[in-house]
Amino acid sequence: MTAALTLEGVSKRYGEFQAVRDLSFEVPKGSICGFLGPNGAGKTSTIRMILGLQPATSGRIEILGADDGRRVRDRIGFLPEERGLYKKMTPVDAIAFFGSLKGLPLGEGRKRAREMLDAQGLGASKRKKMKELSKGMAQKVQLISSVVHRPEFVILDEPFSGLDPVNQQGLEQMIRGLAADGATVLFSTHVMQHAERLCDKVVLLARGRKAFEGTVAEARATSRRFLELEGAIAPDQAERLPGVAGVEVVSDDGEVRVLKAALAQGAQGQEALKAAFLTGLDVRRFELREPSLHDAFIDLTGDRPDVDQSVKPTGVEAAR
Repeated sequence: MTAALTLEGVSKRYGEFQAVRDLSFEVPKGSICGFLGPNGAGKTSTIRMILGLQPATSGRIEILGADDGRRVRDRIGFLPEERGLYKKMTPVDAIAFFGSLKGLPLGEGRKRAREMLDAQGLGASKRKKMKELSKGMAQKVQLISSVVHRPEFVILDEPFSGLDPVNQQGLEQMIRGLAADGATVLFSTHVMQHAERLCDKVVLLARGRKAFEGTVAEARATSRRFLELEGAIAPDQAERLPGVAGVEVVSDDGEVRVLKAALAQGAQGQEALKAAFLTGLDVRRFELREPSLHDAFIDLTGDRPDVDQSVKPTGVEAAR
């Protein structure tokens, strides 16, 4: 499949700080690709280089056949992490205005805006001011604004940030719809669950370096199956169970612990359960689980991607 985006050996420095290191990956045309990693991993810096908003320190970027995103900007839709819509505009006018910046006539922009707002259940809000909309509604309007000109390539930077679960689900449906209409989608996030549900392919980034590139299934396959044990069990007791290759304490209230016990390759969880009961361990819950994308990310990078967004990086880290 032909690549809509190719990066080869791309690096970015801000003075002494290395934000991106020798990054290479491809995004096939028509696919949904998750660009994943914790805050500060280099995702936004990479997106800015792809768009041509800042130059790479070294390496090569090609998007839609061009070596500079600015040359094909009318064929690209971009939802930045920093949201911004004119508060006194109506959704229809805001969408049409942003479409006009990409060459779409205002009349056609308003027509498409009304159709897309209706499709997203926002028809009753078409004539309200942006400042009157909820955060979830405004986020949908901003996404529509970024794709009203029907771009071939869509880049979404942390599109789910700050949304409640209902609006997150609605946004996922919009992203699937974009791909179904033939667009290529690259979206960055630090929340693995969205990528797990949406992506044909993922690229995992940690400390500015690529840690993995492939499908979600391939990423999961790099991690081990594990047991989740709940009860008055000490970690060293769990470590002695057959087939257990390592134990992590998930939670501990002083009486009841939740332990995550990684299984060795080929080990069966049933043997560990049998041994737990034979030795009289206080096991109140026992669950054999397949690794998630979140588990794979931790194993591949040593980082935890789901970090508190209220903690903001400072200095050069804030530039990402």
